[in-house]
Amino acid sequence: MKDASTCRLDHLVIAAKTLPEGVAYVQEQFGVAIPPGGEHMNMATHNHVMQLGNQVFLEVIATAPHLEGNPAHVQQPRWFALDEPWLQHYISDSPSLVAWVVNTDNLQQTTDASSISMGTITPVSRGDLNWLFALPGDGRLLAGGVLPYVMQWQTDGHPSARMQDLGVSLGKIKLAHPKPDWVSQRLAE
Repeated sequence: MKDASTCRLDHLVIAAKTLPEGVAYVQEQFGVAIPPGGEHMNMATHNHVMQLGNQVFLEVIATAPHLEGNPAHVQQPRWFALDEPWLQHYISDSPSLVAWVVNTDNLQQTTDASSISMGTITPVSRGDLNWLFALPGDGRLLAGGVLPYVMQWQTDGHPSARMQDLGVSLGKIKLAHPKPDWVSQRLAE
């Protein structure tokens, strides 16, 4: 069994109906203009990103309809439940924190150690960044967003080192779920 200490918080994900709405939300909440990130061709999404401290970042993500016809677009539900009608309705009023992601040095071992399906290990890229992502085939949030997605960077160094530091840092994350013992056991895995 893999040592859980090899998983580290990587980033928090705010979903928005449109990227400009997500950027405005971060501006309103934190008083900063979150810089552009790029496009995920195979997911037909795009984002803005910023550092939240030591090797942790914030991502604002939205669907990118202009990428849906791109040959690299994988014909499956997008990550973070972005294709789900309930989530689209939820973020139509306001962008929202919907997920968190941890990274590991051995994604295969991490997914194998889990008693729940974390998804299929899928190669993903954005510009010159490459990573592996455990992607649920139905695009669902894991335990409604309480459990993290898991990924493995395929880059030298953590990409947050290249992101602008706007003076916003993460203090803590508080999770709520009706079955906290079940969540604790899954996180321990």
